[in-house]
Amino acid sequence: MNILFIGDIVGRPGRGVLKKGLAQIQKQYDISFTIANAENAAGGRGLTRSVMDEILATGIDVLTMGNHVWDNRDILNFIDDEFRLIRPANYPAPCPGQGYHIYKAGFNKNLAVVNLSGRVFLSNLDCPFQVMEAILREIGDQADMILVDFHGEATSEKLAFAYFVDSRVTAVLGTHTHIQTSDERILPGGTAYITDLGMTGPIDSILGMNKDIVIQKFLTGRPVRFEVATGPAQLEGVVLQVDEDRDKVLEIKRISIPYSE
Repeated sequence: MNILFIGDIVGRPGRGVLKKGLAQIQKQYDISFTIANAENAAGGRGLTRSVMDEILATGIDVLTMGNHVWDNRDILNFIDDEFRLIRPANYPAPCPGQGYHIYKAGFNKNLAVVNLSGRVFLSNLDCPFQVMEAILREIGDQADMILVDFHGEATSEKLAFAYFVDSRVTAVLGTHTHIQTSDERILPGGTAYITDLGMTGPIDSILGMNKDIVIQKFLTGRPVRFEVATGPAQLEGVVLQVDEDRDKVLEIKRISIPYSE
């Protein structure tokens, strides 16, 4: 069984890449289940219902979010009703939406997908380590596999979390920085890990945004309005090859595929 997890989708260019290339990637790698981070999918910030429906129609099974989950208020109209959408579980209660869900995947496997947000250089939410402990107790033996999207800025926090849950979850896959890292590996306890999946969006950009505008912000220190960049885009993420008998990852393969306009 192969699982595809796609890095942060940025705006229209990222969504366009999914329409162009996702079906071929799923066929090439014999993908049984596909997950993607969509917190930047609508104009670079947040998610709307129409954008969510557009992404799901390309063949995505589950969407995760991050620190931009509330940037577009339209999400409040559907986040409670859409089981294919999860947001960071460590937002303080009460909070709209769900932080994890258990799905049927592949050959009748129960796959739990969990979304958590880091706290270093981000909002000071509830402790993701302690929240994950509570989630593991809730899940118990209901899931054959557990995948965690850890949406964080600091590499140390992501790796510390991965070692904290090593052997207790199937994979910890980092999102948020939009820069794909080359440290994919399987930890000593069997948990697959990568610090950041990368970005599905415009290549000639700074984190998916118009580079000239971002540079201007650094030069002046004054507020600017970011705009999603245009031009050729890429799809980045990982493919997890899972042993269906042991529910363990045999290989984590990093992918980065460019597409022309």
